[in-house]
Amino acid sequence: MPRRSKVHELPPELKEWLDAELIRRGFGDYVQLAEDLKARGADVSKSALQRYGSPFERRMDQLKVATEQARAIVDSAPDDEDKLGAAMMRITQEKIFGMLMQLDIDVNEVDVNKLFKNVAEIGKASVSHKKFSFEARAALKEEARRELLEEQKAKLDALGNKGGVTADTKAKIREALGIT
Repeated sequence: MPRRSKVHELPPELKEWLDAELIRRGFGDYVQLAEDLKARGADVSKSALQRYGSPFERRMDQLKVATEQARAIVDSAPDDEDKLGAAMMRITQEKIFGMLMQLDIDVNEVDVNKLFKNVAEIGKASVSHKKFSFEARAALKEEARRELLEEQKAKLDALGNKGGVTADTKAKIREALGIT
């Protein structure tokens, strides 16, 4: 079994810094990055950084593409019943299970509940988003209705007594339309 990468052995705060720097630098400048890490007390070669950065960059690119595709799907096919969210949760569960099987890890050492809890959080986010969208659409409809009623009221007021419209008739029209 090959030796574990020095990058994976970095303290969590230094690893977070490294990940952010790789993204900020566009997954390049490994020589300078190795020097910067050395100044922070970690001796990691530019080759080790490259071996770590390349798959990280591929994952970031895949995530960007997946995000763009998801956005396009949602924009072109509204999902009021959240079928897409349910499918996403199932696919995520399947991927996590497959990943655990491929990694050849001791399942007793991995907290599978945490992994599935993250999937549940995705589901909660989807529900919250749907609730917000529904409320926003309802508010827009109510505003449009209010504006239409104001417009009708103004037209009714401007009508005066033209064409033999009596005050009684206007009152009945107001009542029927809900105009006060």
